[in-house]
Amino acid sequence: MKIAINVLTTAFVAMSLLSSCEEKAKKSNDTKPPATTTLVDSTDKWSVRMANSIMHRNEDAYQIDHRTVPKWDYVHGVVMLGFEKLYEKTKDQKYYDYVKGYADTLINDQGAIATYKIEDYNIDMINAGKILFKLYEDTNDPKYKKAMDTLRLQLKNQPRTASNGFWHKKRYPNQMWLDGLYMGAPFYAQYTVTFEQGKALDDIAHQFALIQKHAKDEETGLLYHGWDESKAMDWADDTTGTSPNFWSRALGWYAMALVDVLDYIPNDHPSRPEIITYLNELATAVVKVQDETGLWYQVTNMGDREGNYLEASGTTMLVYSLAKGVNKGYLPAHFMKNAELGFKGLTEHLIKVDENGLITITQVCAVAGLGGNPYRDGSYEYYINERKKDNDPKATGPFILAALELDK
Repeated sequence: MKIAINVLTTAFVAMSLLSSCEEKAKKSNDTKPPATTTLVDSTDKWSVRMANSIMHRNEDAYQIDHRTVPKWDYVHGVVMLGFEKLYEKTKDQKYYDYVKGYADTLINDQGAIATYKIEDYNIDMINAGKILFKLYEDTNDPKYKKAMDTLRLQLKNQPRTASNGFWHKKRYPNQMWLDGLYMGAPFYAQYTVTFEQGKALDDIAHQFALIQKHAKDEETGLLYHGWDESKAMDWADDTTGTSPNFWSRALGWYAMALVDVLDYIPNDHPSRPEIITYLNELATAVVKVQDETGLWYQVTNMGDREGNYLEASGTTMLVYSLAKGVNKGYLPAHFMKNAELGFKGLTEHLIKVDENGLITITQVCAVAGLGGNPYRDGSYEYYINERKKDNDPKATGPFILAALELDK
């Protein structure tokens, strides 16, 4: 009898232990972290994935570029233009609302633009005005037209070189930078065609002609980052006035300026063939220095030099420009292969995707310029040592535009 009781007791203890272990296991399973949440669908096109990643990281568009307070800025302009084009493609209202939200945060009912100072005569500040044309067309809200009129007034009074080229900024006298052609010319062209019967088109064409004449290197076909007509700056060549090196993002800005301004230059305008020629010459020059990965280097023509690196923003801009140039019939079809290769290089080498599907674009030069304080001398060492920043809007915006042109 005693033996039977012991056996029953042992069995009971064993069952209790087993039940306890099962309960603990159940509790352990209950406290497991939830499965990873997919925030961005990896089956969507790259343009949508980038836009959705931007929106997840920045609830309001003004927060792009780590802003904590609203600012009227060219970087927001290039990203918002990408969103505007994405809305035109997808008809997804959230992209339109994101753009409108940015504009309405910065522009009050009287059409005044917050943080904008016309007296600075900074041509960068013209760029974001490009998103206002569609908003005005859709809403007929006069505040958008008033804001555009203010930007047009800046261009009317923008200081100019002796040869009638826009200064890049009031604090950079007598200087034209490649960046400035993108910042000013497409808005200027769209405004004059929309509201002035195109009266300023000759002036716009003149800006490109000056840059081609003075900033282009005849040996390589590439264009230097800046040109100082006065030759007063330390970075300026004593003979030509050009800065010392080729910078891929500057070339990218210029290439985008060419393909975008052509949207508004009529077929019968005498300068249209010249601008298309400039684009063809630039396309021919940049594909010669395109890396086998499809990417372009920070200092464009020095890929084999120590410290140089494959840079994302210049690549996105050149990919967009080549693809749009072919799609519009400005460039021969064979340049599409270079655009495709460049986009493949971006997605295979410079794009990271996290466990939630959010995408990050890496190897982006955060900022580069000429002169200023501290002084930027335009040397090779200067360009390669400027800091890099992931998801910089100067890469994310053109990435959306490039993906749309390639229908990726």
